[in-house]
Amino acid sequence: MKEQTFTITADTGVHARPATLLVNKAGQFESEVEIAYNDKTVNLKSIMGVMSLGIPKGAEIKITTNGPDEEEALNGVEEVIKEHLGE
Repeated sequence: MKEQTFTITADTGVHARPATLLVNKAGQFESEVEIAYNDKTVNLKSIMGVMSLGIPKGAEIKITTNGPDEEEALNGVEEVIKEHLGE
């Protein structure tokens, strides 16, 4: 299992477009990929789950991957976050 914490710096937070990018990236991997915010954890492969979190600018999120390609999954999601959402 791999974990990493990120801070959302995008002015709009995690809205539909970047959420879709995250879900699409997570879906490329066999591993389980989860996103946690405000004591709630959802499957990052579910657009409805991600949108239900309502993640605003300044939020701290945690990405957890678990499975045969967990390292690659975490790196892929990290790339999307750093390119579109935060650090």
